Amino acid sequence: MLPILFQDEHLVAINKPHGLLVHRSPLAADASEFAVQLLRDQLGRKVFPVHRLDRKTSGILLFALDETTNVRMQRQFAEGSIDKKYLAIVRGYTEDTFEIDYPLTREDGATQEAFTAARTLGRTEIPVAFGKHPTSRYSLVELSPTTGRMHQLRRHMAHVFHPIIGDRPHGCNKQNRFFKEHFNHTTMLLHAAELQVIHPETKTAVHVRAPLSADFERIKKLLDL
Repeated sequence: MLPILFQDEHLVAINKPHGLLVHRSPLAADASEFAVQLLRDQLGRKVFPVHRLDRKTSGILLFALDETTNVRMQRQFAEGSIDKKYLAIVRGYTEDTFEIDYPLTREDGATQEAFTAARTLGRTEIPVAFGKHPTSRYSLVELSPTTGRMHQLRRHMAHVFHPIIGDRPHGCNKQNRFFKEHFNHTTMLLHAAELQVIHPETKTAVHVRAPLSADFERIKKLLDL
């Protein structure tokens, strides 16, 4: 059963686990389960995903329960009027607050503006040598994208040299290997934690929060973040 965070007659939000695809993709032929089909079977009705989350990203995934609501909600996402907050554990010490205004290139070569605001929630230093450094440093950050480009947060954090732990291919392979060997951890530490939309019928704000996965919480505790 997919954990439902919010539901009424028009919308439903789930807490998508890491590794679950939103829908079928030719790029992931190995997958046999998809959020759209699982939620459809769980609710016994057709559902419409109004936005996307990477397969490796956990957290809030919003669905419409009818075509009219789907069109209205997709328009909100396209206009950038949605408030989104993600949590990530990244390499190194990040600044207290920072902004990443860095255009991203699509697979077809087109360049799109992309903007992410961020703030640091915690920093940690563990007494484990990494490379030439005698210790290892990490930060817990809150990321708020105002655009929704492909792999935006992953690419933006790599651009500022604070890659998200567990990210492939935009992250740091050495850090990913380090986490696998020392902490038995292989998933990406990026979680869609909060989402606020305007309800298409009531015109009031709907604010949804998604708790972290047990594995994300385990790594937070191990790192004392």
